[in-house]
Amino acid sequence: MVVAFKVTGGEQGGWVVLHVSGELDLVTSPGLRQRVHDEVADGRHSLVLDLSDVRFCDSSGVGVLISARRLLRSCQGSLRLVLPAAGAVEGSHVNRVFGALGVRRLFDVHLCLEDALVDDTEPLSA
Repeated sequence: MVVAFKVTGGEQGGWVVLHVSGELDLVTSPGLRQRVHDEVADGRHSLVLDLSDVRFCDSSGVGVLISARRLLRSCQGSLRLVLPAAGAVEGSHVNRVFGALGVRRLFDVHLCLEDALVDDTEPLSA
C-alpha cells in the first residue's frame, strides 16, 4: 500500500496552517522543508504544522521539523505543531518518535488545531 504524502494549507487567523499527511521520511521530508522555506520567503513567519494525519515519521522528518523551528526562530517567527495524543491510526507515531528522541520539549505542541490558533493557550508540557 502506497501512502500519499501531501502538504496543503492556507492562512487562518494570522497563521499559515500546513496540514501534513502520509509518511514524513527521507523521501518526502524535502517537500515539507521546501514548503516551509517558501512560506518564510513569502514573509509568513507564523506557521502551524498540523501533523494529525502523519502515519509515519523517521529521523529525517524530525530533522525537517527541527530545521523549521530554527528557521522561524531566526526571523523572530513562531512554529506550532498539532500532535493529537491519538493520531491518524492508533496513537500518534510522531509523538512516539518525539518521545524516543527526547525532542518534544523543543516544540510548541498542541492537541488540536483550534488550540494552536489561539494566542493565549499554553503548549503542552514536555
